[in-house]
Amino acid sequence: TPKMLTRKIKLWDINAHITCRLCNGYLIDATTVTECLHTFCRSCLVKYLEENNTCPTCRIVIHQSHPLQYIGHDRTMQDIVYKLVPGLQEAEMKKQREFYHKLGMEVPGDIKGETCSTKQHLDSHRNGETKTDENSNKETSEEKPEEDNDYHRSDEQVSICLECNSSKLRGLKRKWIRCSAQATVLHLKKFIAKKLNLSSFNELDILCNEEILGKDHTLKFVVVTRWRFK
Repeated sequence: TPKMLTRKIKLWDINAHITCRLCNGYLIDATTVTECLHTFCRSCLVKYLEENNTCPTCRIVIHQSHPLQYIGHDRTMQDIVYKLVPGLQEAEMKKQREFYHKLGMEVPGDIKGETCSTKQHLDSHRNGETKTDENSNKETSEEKPEEDNDYHRSDEQVSICLECNSSKLRGLKRKWIRCSAQATVLHLKKFIAKKLNLSSFNELDILCNEEILGKDHTLKFVVVTRWRFK
């Protein structure tokens, strides 16, 4: 019967699987080591790997010199954590907004976008407005072309200068680039490889302040953690 197939589990019983071994809190921006598949909060793991090159859990060597290039965002695990822990996602979004406001910086588009859409949804209900699925789908289809042509221009923008530090490569003709703060280092690698007609973007390393950046780092993350107020 359905009752026999359903079993209630206390959150306490699975805490060990959804918490970070470094801070002992619930996983935030879950990031997994590709070598051993152990998962941690991104900020905790990045800070740890600044002085270490092994996994905090099993001590396996991630990479001798560039461990940050062998970790990746684990979206599935983060979705699981947010669904299991009541109020965690809302509390984290609030903390992020307060953090950026304190620094006098714009809130990244994904956080601000979620906030705006939630606010609009609540306002429509308060005003007694209801929309049928047909009307909603129609509006979505009408707005879609505009969104497709936006090319992330509505995102927070970052201006960067790509200087070539290798004698084996020629520099870019146009080294100044302005792009979305949500773009990753991997996007930049692919862009440079295409411009320089390289066979693979894996031949490239991108550095900031003489430190090699991980391919999954967003430019927003680099600005906040590497550029600071420079």
